[in-house]
Amino acid sequence: MQSIYAMHQNGSDNLEKEEKFLFYSIDNIQDLYLTMISSLMEICKKEAEFLHKSSLKHLATPQERNPNEKFVKNSIFQILAENNSLSIALETRKIDAWTLHEDYISLLLTAIKTSPYYIDYMSKEGSTFEEDRQLIANLFGEVIAPNEKLYEFLEDDQLTWIDDIPLVNTHILKQLKSMKPIVDDDFTVPKVYKDAEDKAFVKDLFRKTILNESELAKEFVDKTPNWDSERIAEVDTIILKMAICEFLKFPSIPVKVTLNEYLELAKEYSTPKSSIFINGILDNLVKELESNKKMQKTGRGLM
Repeated sequence: MQSIYAMHQNGSDNLEKEEKFLFYSIDNIQDLYLTMISSLMEICKKEAEFLHKSSLKHLATPQERNPNEKFVKNSIFQILAENNSLSIALETRKIDAWTLHEDYISLLLTAIKTSPYYIDYMSKEGSTFEEDRQLIANLFGEVIAPNEKLYEFLEDDQLTWIDDIPLVNTHILKQLKSMKPIVDDDFTVPKVYKDAEDKAFVKDLFRKTILNESELAKEFVDKTPNWDSERIAEVDTIILKMAICEFLKFPSIPVKVTLNEYLELAKEYSTPKSSIFINGILDNLVKELESNKKMQKTGRGLM
């Protein structure tokens, strides 16, 4: 959707160029994921280095000579550091954002050490795996992800990440909350595409929507008698065209799946009333397409 909107905004008609940028943007989602998850590993590393250097000071205090290593020995840090899937992905995608910008890790570490989650955790002797997991989930969800300086850095580093940050952070938080002890750990880096067919679908939907925009628009223009077509938000028209494209040109996708998907997109990216507006148009359109048999779905239960 964002790629089609961008094509409209810059007046581009170079389909191959825009398609290439679309796939570049999608691949970058994994880089964002790896950048965010690796921030946890770098925070642990930064604190471990600080404790070690402090212990070597000539006039080190007793506390500095025998520091509390509970935080850096947190079970979740250990799982992330020893996870093959994560190590391979970081190496393959050459993720080194924090090597170049370690000041942001220091900033996050400071915020963490002044948070009530950290203070409460460090005040108790020992911890269970569940307590370790809860701490990291709390720190990520309440301290790291909402950090404004971090958001500004991510926005400046990759413009395509802006819309993906909430999605990626939500996924990481879900993973952290469901992590298991290292002997049972099944933590894996999520794939950008489920399979080759999934990637092909992205390409087909993009191309078929762009190449048939006029045809797709005709399906809903007369369904909006109380709306001047020029007053309909551009994002809404794109959402409608993509949904109608799935109705007409992707027979294996159930109607309900398409409806739910694009209503969620409307809630996320368009005006407050858009989901109601789009729902009304698509509901009426589905009935019409079914009655005149223009929409042919294959497989059981796909209507």
